Amino acid sequence: MAAIGDSWSAGSSPGRRTCVVVGGRGFVGRWLVLRLLELGQWIVRVADSDPSLRLDPSAEPDAALARAVSSGQASYHHLAVRDRSSVLGVIKGSQAVFYTDVMDLSGQDFYNSYMIIVQGVKNVINACRECKVKRLIYNSSADVVFNGSRDIIGGNESLPYPWKYADMLSDLRAQAEALVLFANDIDGLLTCALRPSNIFGPGDAQFVPAVVNLAQSGWMKFIIGGGENLCDFTYIENVAHAHICTEEALCSRTVFVAGKAFFITNNEPVKFWEFISLLLEGLGYQRPFIKLPVSMVYYFFLLLEGIFESLGITKNSYIMSARHYVQVASRNRTFDCSAARKQLEYSPTVTLKDGIATTIASFSHYSRDSSYGGEGEFPEQSKADWMLGGGKVADIFLWRDEKETFAYFLISVVLFYWFFISGRSFISSTAYLLLMLVMALVGYGYLTSNLFDSNIKTASFSCFDMHKSIVEESLGSIILLWNRGARIMRSLAKGEDWNIFFKTAVAMYFLRLIVSYYLTYAVGAALICSFTCFFIYEQYESEIDTLERVLISGLKTLKGWLVSFLPLSTTPHGCTQDL
Repeated sequence: MAAIGDSWSAGSSPGRRTCVVVGGRGFVGRWLVLRLLELGQWIVRVADSDPSLRLDPSAEPDAALARAVSSGQASYHHLAVRDRSSVLGVIKGSQAVFYTDVMDLSGQDFYNSYMIIVQGVKNVINACRECKVKRLIYNSSADVVFNGSRDIIGGNESLPYPWKYADMLSDLRAQAEALVLFANDIDGLLTCALRPSNIFGPGDAQFVPAVVNLAQSGWMKFIIGGGENLCDFTYIENVAHAHICTEEALCSRTVFVAGKAFFITNNEPVKFWEFISLLLEGLGYQRPFIKLPVSMVYYFFLLLEGIFESLGITKNSYIMSARHYVQVASRNRTFDCSAARKQLEYSPTVTLKDGIATTIASFSHYSRDSSYGGEGEFPEQSKADWMLGGGKVADIFLWRDEKETFAYFLISVVLFYWFFISGRSFISSTAYLLLMLVMALVGYGYLTSNLFDSNIKTASFSCFDMHKSIVEESLGSIILLWNRGARIMRSLAKGEDWNIFFKTAVAMYFLRLIVSYYLTYAVGAALICSFTCFFIYEQYESEIDTLERVLISGLKTLKGWLVSFLPLSTTPHGCTQDL
């Protein structure tokens, strides 16, 4: 940073030009301002929607800006892009304008988003023409050529705009980009648009925090799709560097650059879910490991969107953003930067590996105290895992292997239909099942030995043997249950323990109702709950435990109030006899 200080000391040196960074307090804008200040060739006007300049001295871009403002190399201007006079006042007297995102538009409705993105760009273009600004560089996005319906592998600038977009913001950014490119060479204004792909880095307020929030809530265990799709990511310093390269190219290579758009990436395509895993592991979170079909997740959000529309909410930006994330996370999205390398002389200054490391270090406040191990491993046994015994059953009900769990779920559904919904009695269903099993075993042994010349191994007799330890364990469990039942019956016979009486009576009453009228529904509900409740409980263990404590406290109060109305036992303690 010493070079920056040296350049600031010459604030009045000749040859220094004036530029405006629209959205200079945004993610891209902050790093672009820092890069411009480092060059020492510009007087930078930082324009943003915040009424006043709020600086964080601990952040490198803000510390540099504070020194530049005090030396006169930079100034801050409140800008409302929807107000033409406000835009004119900021841009007047500048030679170049860099247009980045003015504000976070998540949660904004269509009208406000349109006015900020599209109308804001129109106002900036008109102000540049009126004020005789020479160069306008617009920070667009690679999303303007992506509609989610197909993969993009090595896409170049010849890709057309899609007819329809999956999310509103990409549509509006494409309109704004088209306006900027169309305005080229009108009234002496030269324009260019940059399309960075998946920007990340220190100061990111959207992508990395969203990933961490999903990890903290347990939803980052899921991989959407097969997890093999490649994506291009762009470190924030490289994006800022690309803007400087573009401004210089507009000055010297106008015919090759003006009126065109260029893709900007780190030139290091990587698997999308590997990139996510590196970020999460660096911050101490678990790698995603449960794979979900893309169609299932996509149609789930379509269903949610339909529900919102039925409630009168026609456009919900959160649902649309979620659908867009599903498409980005499951599709190949790589871009060819050869045009930017040749025409803009752009090349990444920070590698992807170094960018990830710097990003992780800058988000250390989001990290966990203890990190997870490899894929599918947990730092300690969860309560749900302990309740299920921590073995094979736990792995199945907690969806550790989604294919295996789904297979068991499918088998359970088939058995449920066979015994409870088919219309046969339980004994008839059991008899049919045993008959089919016998026929399958006999047929399997006959076919393999006579038709296939024993090429297929027959089932060994040992498969039908039950180990002595398993029999002893099963008998031990039965004996334990029998003795526990005997103790309960003995306590009931004494007539002294009203607590056991109420528990037994209520349990027997509900068992009678279930067996008599609702057995099918109860078994179906138990089947569904077994494959969902334990998994959900593991994700929200602390919240559910808190609710459980409140409910138990209320039930204990209610039970004490009911017991207070019951008569005391009339049997003297000295006359009690064991039955």
